Amino acid sequence: MPETSDPDCSGQAGIGAVLLAAGESTRMGRPKQLLEWAGRPLVQYQVQELQATSAQEIVVVLGHEADLLEPLVEQVMKSPRTHAVINPDYRQGKTTSIKTGLRNLRTAVGGVMLLAVDQPRPRHILQRLIDAHLTDETLVSVPTCGGKHGHPPLFHASLLGELLSITEERQGIREVIERHRDGLRAVAFDSPLVLTNINTPDDYRRARELADA
Repeated sequence: MPETSDPDCSGQAGIGAVLLAAGESTRMGRPKQLLEWAGRPLVQYQVQELQATSAQEIVVVLGHEADLLEPLVEQVMKSPRTHAVINPDYRQGKTTSIKTGLRNLRTAVGGVMLLAVDQPRPRHILQRLIDAHLTDETLVSVPTCGGKHGHPPLFHASLLGELLSITEERQGIREVIERHRDGLRAVAFDSPLVLTNINTPDDYRRARELADA
């Protein structure tokens, strides 16, 4: 597979990807952004895999330990479509980072992908999700495995206003997904990696075992 994929040149607005990497990693006990994954810090892996897709724009949202993480992100920025921003309110919850990322999109996108740094996804999974979402102008797309919904979700651009109104008290993006469940597209994968979410050392161990299988 090529190292990078070109954004869609057909004239169709593409996907803007927001990588959420601002959290404090309280349950892990150390910054999840720095966990080793495929021979590099997880935050670098995620940026590189996103850059290998046709995502039109990639916004990396930093917060906790931003002074340490921003240089690592800059080391792997290989495209002008990738840029990092700081969320000064990251301690108030993930919804603040989502909204920071969305507000810092520089281009008019056809949809957005919301990927957390602790959800490592190889480029082929991300690209298949992008392709599936854009094919049918779906409102919401999520990967599934064994009938279970995973991450990352993708949202049509018409839902950006709703995403910018989410709060921690109203369950964040879950509220938007539930509101549009009738317009949800499940994209089935055989790999349980689409369900992976690293919060604890045990989660990390299991995720490494899955990735190495």
